[in-house]
Amino acid sequence: MAPAPPPAASFSPAEVQRRLAAGACWVRCGVRLYDLTGFVRHHPGGEQLLRARAGQDVSADLDGPPHRHSDNARRWLEQYYVGDLQGDLQGSVENEAVTSASTQKTDPAMEPKLKAVDWDKDLVDWQKPLLWQVGHLGEKYDEWVHQPVTRPIRLFHSDLIEALSKTVWYSVPIIWVPLMLYLSWSYYRTLAQGNVRLFTSFTTEYSVAMPESTFPGLFMLGLLLWSLVEYLIHRFLFHMKPPNNSYYLIMLHFIMHGQHHKAPFDESRLVFPPVPASLVIAFFYALLRLILPEAVGGTVFAGGLLGYVIYDMIHYYLHFGSPHKGSYLYNLKAHHVKHHFAHQQSGFGISTKFWDHFFHTLILEEPHPKIQ
Repeated sequence: MAPAPPPAASFSPAEVQRRLAAGACWVRCGVRLYDLTGFVRHHPGGEQLLRARAGQDVSADLDGPPHRHSDNARRWLEQYYVGDLQGDLQGSVENEAVTSASTQKTDPAMEPKLKAVDWDKDLVDWQKPLLWQVGHLGEKYDEWVHQPVTRPIRLFHSDLIEALSKTVWYSVPIIWVPLMLYLSWSYYRTLAQGNVRLFTSFTTEYSVAMPESTFPGLFMLGLLLWSLVEYLIHRFLFHMKPPNNSYYLIMLHFIMHGQHHKAPFDESRLVFPPVPASLVIAFFYALLRLILPEAVGGTVFAGGLLGYVIYDMIHYYLHFGSPHKGSYLYNLKAHHVKHHFAHQQSGFGISTKFWDHFFHTLILEEPHPKIQ
């Protein structure tokens, strides 16, 4: 006969209040207490939404209106259960908790739908590197990879290769902004010499002079082209569905993008690591140098490189930032959250929704339930 589970811990209102005063973020559903301190920074709706409810009963927020949380969200909440509240449910915890006067209801656009996972019964062994396991999932891979979890993942056995597959967010501007500035200055000076012309490989009679005054336009062209490349790569490469019987294509998909959908809050995997990024960046630089004069292609490349840096910084902020409601970044964040947790085959733009509008892949707003 299996042993009985240990009794749940219990906490008095005063004990809960002491933890709240120390900066913890505890909430409750009825008498059940949940410690969300470790999750507030990851909350897709922003940290302030949870902080504003510290010490409160969130049952009404889960049930709605204006929005009823999904079963996945409720199961996932149970990961943070710590015990039960003693005494009067209308006692001092709610009365003494510091709350905002402008507390708002949970924003349905930002609702997390993370799936609760029994780590011992999952399809992979989380104690081992995942890259070599996912290829064996076959037809189960697509469903599994789109069930997000809130834990970091390991891809490789080698500590060195594993380290090269991760990075901190600020490595992107530190490494690539100086290169962008150097290339911009260098190619501006080349254009200023007045001897750069387009189409000289085809004709000299109708070639076009490219003076330094064309630099801003070429640079902005690079920014625009990057936004298109960002969209196309995300839609057609990152979101390709690998064949169920292809071990290596499933591995390739997972290392390119599947890992991010599986663990969207693993901050070490939110921006492109410098070593693999340098290979992709070198490819685009060589391609532009091949089809355009060096100064023209280099200027377009510098604009595209800045576009990439902006893209990676926005992407990181969409996962961990708390933009002001109604702002451009708030709308982008809502769009991206929906892409991760509900509409994986639409909403491919990260830094802009322009190409989603253009190619009709925009995630449409869902009507909110009306209060009866």
